Formats: sequence, structure tokens, C-alpha cells
Amino acid sequence: MEFELLPRIFQEVGIFHLTLGQILMWFVAGTLIYLGINKKYEPYLMLPIGFGIIVVNLPLVSLMEEDGILRIIYQYGIGKDLLPLLIFMGIGAMTDFGPLIANPITFIIGAATQIGIPVIMMVALLLGFDLKESASIGIIGCADGPIIIYATSKLAPHLLGVIGLAGYSYMALVPIIQPPVMKLFTTKEERRIRMKQTRHVSQTEKILFPLIAPIVIILLVPQSAPIIIMLMVGNLFRESGVVDRLHSVVEGELLHICTIFLGVCVGATKTATVFLTKETLLIFSLGQVNFALCSAFGILMVKFLNLFLKEKINPLIGSAGVSAVPMAARTSHIIGRQADPDNWLLMHAIGPNVAGVVASSIISGIFLSLLL
Repeated sequence: MEFELLPRIFQEVGIFHLTLGQILMWFVAGTLIYLGINKKYEPYLMLPIGFGIIVVNLPLVSLMEEDGILRIIYQYGIGKDLLPLLIFMGIGAMTDFGPLIANPITFIIGAATQIGIPVIMMVALLLGFDLKESASIGIIGCADGPIIIYATSKLAPHLLGVIGLAGYSYMALVPIIQPPVMKLFTTKEERRIRMKQTRHVSQTEKILFPLIAPIVIILLVPQSAPIIIMLMVGNLFRESGVVDRLHSVVEGELLHICTIFLGVCVGATKTATVFLTKETLLIFSLGQVNFALCSAFGILMVKFLNLFLKEKINPLIGSAGVSAVPMAARTSHIIGRQADPDNWLLMHAIGPNVAGVVASSIISGIFLSLLL
């Protein structure tokens, strides 16, 4: 009898079902966790995603099957858009739109960075992806994780794991990817341009912005409503000054809890059979080109505007038009100080940085309007 149980024991022991692909995925997960801990690259995202990749690539594990706990969280949290939208409310609660209000021209810069999205979308189409898949690949360029997840879950849910990881990875690698692009498209003299301090933005203006902006944007692009509403209600909590407890919960506990579940679930979609394909490598390659291209378009827009402006804008803040808040703005500031240690670009770069958040919300809404 004991000998009859041996084959069954071998069938139930996971190590006998371990594949080379699963082991390779552990190395992918370990790289993300290493970047999060040792390099401090988006640790709040890299750790949950890396952990999700590890556990879903354990043999005989049913976490993402029909009744698995991660599948249940995924179905309601991502499939029903709950987690990305709640995270966007937290982002709104953390965002100061003052620099954008003080210098509205930065919205043009933030919008210009999105030009890379349709460009890469066209390239993806030429490479054989269908229209919805190509749009999802294009969205990677906005460098805004919740928007990438939200749009892809509707347009190409079968690519969510790959595109989500690509988007979050390039957000984390902003300090590595952007500086070569910034130096390639600017001269040292341009990087030394000093900008005057922007005007003071009143509290009334800051309160009116999250009330007026959604009306205008949603009237133009109705499909952007869920994202814009959550972004602006979070910002209203911040700027009103009368709901400190709501503001604290939304930008604190709620945001962190949702980030944990979103990260683990995104990681859990990356099984070896899905991830280790030529298609995945192509999407990652397109995503990297996309991110660099969006950064370049922002810089080029500033250089174009400078042809007509009396007070010149430092082109470095153009690359901050991608939505990686505040890392992209901080990178612009760091590269600016390398050219001139006394040049302080951070608050100027925040303008196009938060403008990129709004612009990427709008373009994702346009895609959803046209393709769904």
C-alpha cells in the first residue's frame, strides 16, 4: 500500500513539476525586487510585482485559477477597474496642480509628450499587432501605471501582465532612460537656462481647478470620466483644507493598500508560458522606444515654443511631461544642476509633469471612445 502511494506523492510534490521557464521568471522577479530595494526604483511597485511573479510561477499553485485568491482580487480589482481608479484618487490627493495653474503653457508641453503614443501605436500595427493591442502598447509611453492598467484591461486584457510590467518598469527606470535622451536633444547652454519663479497660485484657484477641469475634459472626452473624476475628487480633498482625515486616508492607507493588491495581481499574470515569448520581448522593446520618444517630443516642444517666447523655457522640463510623478520632474532638475549647480528646475518641471497626468488620461479616454 505504501509503495502505491509513492507515485501520487511524486505528483503532489511541486519540485518535480518545476520548469526552466518558471526558474527564469524567478530571476525576473529577483531583478525587480533588487531594483526596488537596492536602487530604490519605485519600491512600492517593484516589490509587490516581483513577489506576485514568484508565487504564480511556483508549480501546482492555483492562485490565479478560477477560485484562487489572486484571481478573485484580479477579477474585481482590475477586471472591474476598482484598483486603478482608487489609486488615481490617491494620486490626485498627492498632486499639487499649482505649477500647472501658474504656468498654463506647461500643459502644451505635457500634451506634446503624448505624441509618441500614436507613433508607436502605428509601429505596433505594422509589426502585426491588432488595433486594440497596438493602442495598449502605445499607452506605455505615458508612464502612468494606473492609466496603463485601466486602458489595457479594457482594450487588450490578454496583454495586461506584459504591458503592465513594461509600464511600471520604465517608470522605475526614469533616471536611467531619460538622461541620455535629454542630453542628446539639448545643448549645454540650453540646459543652463534659468527660469523665473512662477506667480503665486491662490487657494481659491486650487479649489476651482478640480471642479472646473473635469467638466471641461469630460464634455470633450466622456470616456475619460472615471479616471478624471477620481483624480480630481482626490485633489479636491487635498486643496479644500477641511477634510484632513479623508485626504490622509486617500493619499495614505487607501493608496498603499490598493498599490499592494494591484502590484501582486499584475505580477501574478506573468506566468512563464505567457511571459517568455517573442511577443513579450517585442512589447518591451517598443515600450522602451516609446518612453524615450515621448520624452524627446516634450523636449522638442519646449525648443519650438522658445522660438516665440521672450522668457525662454529650459528644454529639460519637457521630458517631465511623461506622467512618472515626481521622478521625471526630479530627473529634469538633477540634469539641470549638472550643467549649472545653482539652477533649480524642480517646481518648473512639476508643471508639465502633472500636465502629463491629465493629458495621458485624456488620450486614454480618446482611445477607449474610438476602439470600444
